[in-house]
Amino acid sequence: MAAFLLCYGASCSAHTTLHSLENRLTLASSAPLVKENQLMARLKVCTTFILYLNSQGVRNLRRGIVAILRVENLSKFYGSGDTFTPALNDLSFSLESGEFLAIVGASGSGKTTLLHTIAGVETPSSGRIFFEGKDISKFSDSELAVLRRRNIGMIYQFFNLIPLLTVEENILLPQLLDNAKTDKLRLEKILRSIGLEGKGSAYPNELSGGQQQRTAIGRALMCDPSLVLADEPTGNLDSVNARAIVDLLKETNKLYGQTLIIVTHDEGIALQADRIITMKDGCIVRDERMR
Repeated sequence: MAAFLLCYGASCSAHTTLHSLENRLTLASSAPLVKENQLMARLKVCTTFILYLNSQGVRNLRRGIVAILRVENLSKFYGSGDTFTPALNDLSFSLESGEFLAIVGASGSGKTTLLHTIAGVETPSSGRIFFEGKDISKFSDSELAVLRRRNIGMIYQFFNLIPLLTVEENILLPQLLDNAKTDKLRLEKILRSIGLEGKGSAYPNELSGGQQQRTAIGRALMCDPSLVLADEPTGNLDSVNARAIVDLLKETNKLYGQTLIIVTHDEGIALQADRIITMKDGCIVRDERMR
């Protein structure tokens, strides 16, 4: 068991503690106890093991195998000559599966450009982006479109809902474009989780701003993406709805185990993340792990 967890990124201290637990499990199995007591002893060791993992903040045993996202020497330039503008300047970082990352910085620092480049909406001028081990910077436009429909959920500040489509139809849009069979059970689960159960037949103009953003979140989650990218998701909402949307994103991050990147100007939102990257003039000037 200890070797298994070490292979999956467990720390040396965790490795030592788990060896101790293994020894206790072996002793519990070899002790001259009746079967019922043996079972209770095993359960007690397992409970101790689970509590230990919780105390260490081990959220996902997949974390540490391979980074779900790896950005290497990424640059993005616009224009040339007198109009030359560097938007991203030689950025490198990686992100583990299940991690919640906030990207902060002043307007024009490159936050949204970085998000769009990761999603394949913008083409990098140089550098590489690896998503789940694949170099997506080499993907064609059609391959990137499929990637966004199936593996990456996008949430925008301005919702980007289709006015002529209902809530359900907007949520299902990536699947409809992919000619995929509708997963009705997942749709019902998504509607419940975003608090829009019973609103599936409503149109965007019949919803509040918060409900429209929830619909956009539902659309991003429908394909069960491993990575969710949110660009200022609370920028057009009042403080009450903004808190509700952030709570929802945090909940789905834990519920579905999805990696989450939020671009935000809100310090309060950023401080809830596992990690904060601060950008300035297209560069990463600070990378802090919060928890």
